Amino acid sequence: MNTLPHELERSIVINAPRETVFGFFTDSAQWATWWGAGSTIDPHVGGRVYIRYPGNVEVSGAVVAITAPRYLSFTYGFESGTPFGPGESQVQIRLESEGKNTRLTLSHAFPTAASRDEHVQGWRYQLALFGNVVADALHADAADTVDAWFHAWADPDAESRRATLSRIAAADIRFRDRYSLLDGMDDVLPHIAAAQKFMPGIHMERRGAVRHCQGTVLADWVAIASDGRELVRGVNVFVLGADGRIESATGLVSPPSAV
Repeated sequence: MNTLPHELERSIVINAPRETVFGFFTDSAQWATWWGAGSTIDPHVGGRVYIRYPGNVEVSGAVVAITAPRYLSFTYGFESGTPFGPGESQVQIRLESEGKNTRLTLSHAFPTAASRDEHVQGWRYQLALFGNVVADALHADAADTVDAWFHAWADPDAESRRATLSRIAAADIRFRDRYSLLDGMDDVLPHIAAAQKFMPGIHMERRGAVRHCQGTVLADWVAIASDGRELVRGVNVFVLGADGRIESATGLVSPPSAV
């Protein structure tokens, strides 16, 4: 049992399934994505934990306990011996499912209050990195999802549109723009049909790479007329769920000076 007297705790929610999150604790390549190149973990009791921070600051320890997909504990200390050496502190990470998401609760026990206080911001930063690398892996195909969304709005076949949107968007999808206030697939689909009827031949294309942060995706677009003329530009803000599907989309039109 851990008897170290000083402890910090931090809890965050990651927009990903628990099994996906836990995978970053059992594979050295994934472990290194949030700690630093060269970091490794041997995911069994007694297995070595090695962390190489930027600037070649090295931390090592050993796995104390591991229970997939909910718990990991390991010792943690600096190879330099400062502010404490290998084995002189202990980290515990617990994962709990919250719907489709995962609550990660980290506790880190230290030998001194000063060493604890030095790590408060470090863990705030490190867990933010972790949330991002998990989301980046989960939503690696975000650009394809965005392209499929724009394609569905121009697809003349109703059944094909429904199949595409059912694959990439949640049933309770929310869509907002200057002409739309839609809630649910049964609201979105007839709205698309009406848009095609009253604005025939117009389609939207993504321009440039998508920008993604922890499930929120920005995608620039241009609306093009049937004769190839550029009509307007804008940006869509997509929120992706833990299953990778679009939960909400908001369309913003760029001011005329930006066209």
